[in-house]
Amino acid sequence: MKNGIYLVATPIGNISDITLRALDVLKNADIIACEDTRVTKKLFSLLCLSTSGKNFVTMHDHNEEDISQSLIDSAKNGHIIAYVSDAGSPLISDPGYKLSKKCRKQNVYITTIPGACAAICALQLSGLPSNCFTFAGFIPNKDKARNDFFNKYKNYDSTLIFYETANRLTKTLEVAKDIFADREISVAREITKLYEECKTGSAKELLTYYIENQPKGEIVLMVAPKTETNQIDYESELMEEMKKSSLKTAVKTIVEKYDLNKNEVYQKALGLKK
Repeated sequence: MKNGIYLVATPIGNISDITLRALDVLKNADIIACEDTRVTKKLFSLLCLSTSGKNFVTMHDHNEEDISQSLIDSAKNGHIIAYVSDAGSPLISDPGYKLSKKCRKQNVYITTIPGACAAICALQLSGLPSNCFTFAGFIPNKDKARNDFFNKYKNYDSTLIFYETANRLTKTLEVAKDIFADREISVAREITKLYEECKTGSAKELLTYYIENQPKGEIVLMVAPKTETNQIDYESELMEEMKKSSLKTAVKTIVEKYDLNKNEVYQKALGLKK
């Protein structure tokens, strides 16, 4: 096996999702760089891989700059280095970017050992458009930052993919209810595990569900793209409602029926009236 850096994807839940190439690299690597040595050593145990003679090195956001160069120097000296995340594909909302960039600059061999990635697996389960998507990483935990974060992406014409924690999901859906009111949203959790679940609906519907059913596990939240079809779908029905009742009542009926943004429907109604 060629000396250098191997970015190794690990299972996100089901241990059987490890690849044959990943097993081969982990078995032959001299150095294992990881987020948490305890988690990675447990993975080795589950995979029946020996840790004897291997040097486990912790690499995280705070020490990546220094550790990256140390790993590269080891690769130059003929060692095989495997870099793994606690779960999933390295560099996806995890450290590793600086390591990869340094390898390119210093002409050190680096390659990827593909495998599970929660964002991609969740998108496959969601039923939302997958031809164009934007991965935005973790949602901020402060109220204003979360609101600003969603507003930054609300007009993107692609499916949005976010990572969230279970204990913050309902608070996040509360904000999404206002900003993504007319959009289909999907929440995937416990992917590849025994209690895997993927729920799709409006933010309002999902909020009601998760208030009643407290979520556990890792969360991937996805938002369907904003397109003109979201407005066209209810236009003819809005016109019919306006023939039967006042503009205000017609708007209220459509907003409640489709869980839409009130101001947007009101402006659409004014345009139709004219």
